[in-house]
Amino acid sequence: MASQNVIRKRRKMTDDHKSNGKGESEPLMVTSESSGDEEEAGIQRLLPVVEVQDETSWQIGLQVFFPYMIAGFGMVAAGLVLDVVQHWPVFEEVSEVFILVPALLGLKGNLEMTLASRLSTQANLGNMDTRKEQWKMIYGNIALTQAQAIVVGFLASVAAMVFGWIPKGKFDVHHGILLCSSSVLTASIASLVLGTVMIIVVIGSRKCKINPDNVATPIAASLGDLTTLSLLAGITSIVYKILYTQVWVAPLLLAVFLCLIPLWCVVSHRNEYVTEVLYSGWTPVIGAMVISSVGGLILDFAVSKFPGIAVFQPVINGVGGNLVAVQASRLSTVLHMSATPGTLPDDATLGCANPFKTFFGPGLSSRTVRVLLLLVVPGHLVFMYTIYFMPAGHISITLVFALGYLTAALVQVMILLYVATWMVPFLWRKGCDPDNFSIPYLTALGDLLGTGLLACCFVTLNSYGIHVMTRK
Repeated sequence: MASQNVIRKRRKMTDDHKSNGKGESEPLMVTSESSGDEEEAGIQRLLPVVEVQDETSWQIGLQVFFPYMIAGFGMVAAGLVLDVVQHWPVFEEVSEVFILVPALLGLKGNLEMTLASRLSTQANLGNMDTRKEQWKMIYGNIALTQAQAIVVGFLASVAAMVFGWIPKGKFDVHHGILLCSSSVLTASIASLVLGTVMIIVVIGSRKCKINPDNVATPIAASLGDLTTLSLLAGITSIVYKILYTQVWVAPLLLAVFLCLIPLWCVVSHRNEYVTEVLYSGWTPVIGAMVISSVGGLILDFAVSKFPGIAVFQPVINGVGGNLVAVQASRLSTVLHMSATPGTLPDDATLGCANPFKTFFGPGLSSRTVRVLLLLVVPGHLVFMYTIYFMPAGHISITLVFALGYLTAALVQVMILLYVATWMVPFLWRKGCDPDNFSIPYLTALGDLLGTGLLACCFVTLNSYGIHVMTRK
C-alpha cells in the first residue's frame, strides 16, 4: 500500500512541476520509504520522476513499420541462406547442426534484443546523454554479452549432441568437436558484431528523438538471423574441411575462447551497469537456449521430411520474436519510468491477463498489441511472396498453403503478445528486471511455437494430399 502511495505521489509531483518556469521539463527527485524490511527500518532513498509519454497508434505504427519490414527482409535472406546450406555436405553429414540453428539464431533474443531493450530503457531514462556514461555502458555490455555468448554457444552444442545422439545411440568425437568449436566461434563473433550495431542504433535513435524501444529490437532481428546463420554455415564448413587433416585447430580455437570467459566476467563485474546482470542474467539465457534447442529438434525432424520448411523457419520465428520483443521492451520501459522494482502501477496487469482486455482494451499496451497484430499478415504476405519469387527451390505456394501459413503465424504472435502482457509485470513484481528476463524467454517461446506450428502446417497439408514442395 505504501508503494502505491509513493507512485501516486510521484505522478502528482510530476504534474505539479512539469515546467521550471522556462517551458522546460525539470527533473525531480522524490524521497520515499522502501517497502519490506527497508520500510520498517525507515530507510529512505531518492527516486527519479520520469513522465511516461503516451503515443498514438499511428506514431507506434510508423516507428515500428519500417524497422519491422527491414527486419523481415533480413529474415527472408536468412531463410534463403538456410534453404541453400541445408544441402551442403556438413549439414547432410552432421544433421545435428540443424539443432544448433534455432538456439544460435535465438541468441539475438537472448543477448542482442536484451541488450537493445536494456540500453533503450537507459536511454529513455536519460542515462546515456553523456559521453562518459555511454562508454561505461558500451564496454560493460560488450564484455557481458561476450561471456554469455561463449557460454551459451558451448551449452547449445552440448544440447545438440544430447538431443541428436541419444536417440541414435552413437557418439562421434569429430562431430562433437565440430559442433562445439563452430557454435562457440559463431556465437562470439555474431554477438560482437550485433552488439556494436545495437549500441550505435540506440544512441542514434536517442539523438534523432525516436523511441529506441520501437527501433532497436527490430534492427537486432533484421541483422541477427542473417549474420548468425551465415557465420554458422561458413565456420562449420571450414572446420568440417580441416577437421580430418588438421585436427588440432578446432580444439585450440575452442580452448582459447573458453579461456576468455573469466576475463569478460571480470570486466563485467567491475562495471556498475551490468554487474547485477552478470550474476542474475544466466537463468533466462540458458533457459531460453534449452527451449530453442527443443525447437531445433523439431526443425531437424521437419527438414528431413519437408525440405521446403527450411526457408520459412527463420521468417516465422524471427517475425514473432521481433514483434513480441517490441512489446516487452515498451512494457519494461514504462515500468522503469512509473514504478519501483517490486511494485506495480495502478493500471498494471496482475496475474493472468484478461484476453479481451489484452487485445481490445483502451490502454497504451492494448493499443500497441493491436498495431503489432495488424503488421503480421501484410508483412508475412510480402515476405512469403518475396521467397516465392526468389530462386529458393522446393516452394510452390498455393492459396491453401498461404492460409495455413498465415494462420500459424497469427496464432504464434497472438500467444506471444498475450504471454508478454502478464509476464513483464510478473517479473517486475518479483524484483526481476524484465529487460534482462522477459525477452529471452519470449523469443525462445516464439522459436518453439513458430517451428512447431510451421511443422504442423506442413504435416496437415501433406496428410490431405496438398504438396507445397513441388517447384524446382
